[in-house]
Amino acid sequence: MVQIPAGSVGLRDDRIKKTWTVDVNSFWLASIPVTNDLYHSIVQRKGERNNHPLSPVTNVSWNEAILFCNLLSQQSGLQEYYEVSQNGERVARNLGSDGYRLPTEAEWQYACKAGTSGYRYGELNDIAWFEENSQGRVHEVGTKEANAWGLYDMLGNVWEWCWDQYDEEVYGSYRVFRGGSWAEEARGCGSTCRRRSHPTFGIDDLGFRLART
Repeated sequence: MVQIPAGSVGLRDDRIKKTWTVDVNSFWLASIPVTNDLYHSIVQRKGERNNHPLSPVTNVSWNEAILFCNLLSQQSGLQEYYEVSQNGERVARNLGSDGYRLPTEAEWQYACKAGTSGYRYGELNDIAWFEENSQGRVHEVGTKEANAWGLYDMLGNVWEWCWDQYDEEVYGSYRVFRGGSWAEEARGCGSTCRRRSHPTFGIDDLGFRLART
């Protein structure tokens, strides 16, 4: 994992024409998304083993990503970060935990930009697998150029779940995901591009990346 320095980041929601600034404390973020190999070593899930072990795991819902974080924390001797209700409908954070978790939306964007100011941290073809160069499939992690902080695949390859709800008043429990994917057009692979999905849905170009406080 890479230690990300403290700083601040400007977020925006183009749908409602709103911008805001968030202070980000120093935290740890995995240099690559969670791979099939790591996911299946922790979670016994039928099928989904056709992809390469070093490709990002996909078709994982937000709820499943939360459970994975807790399972990995348990196996690593760390305190679980999430408290999940018995029916799985309520998830709360233990902010004092040292366990694995999803990055917040602000943390994700701040880490993606890595001190740069543009929409992307490099030339898209050099840093990302996207619609024009992916041959219609996911690719192994870490095969494109990293950003200045040593993070690979922050754009392209697979979208990544974040902790945050997208807009509770309008979309209820829908959660944010970021970063673009192998199936996404160039315009969707940028540091500020926001998408959403229901926390129970798995998608074939959506994965996740681990953080720690």
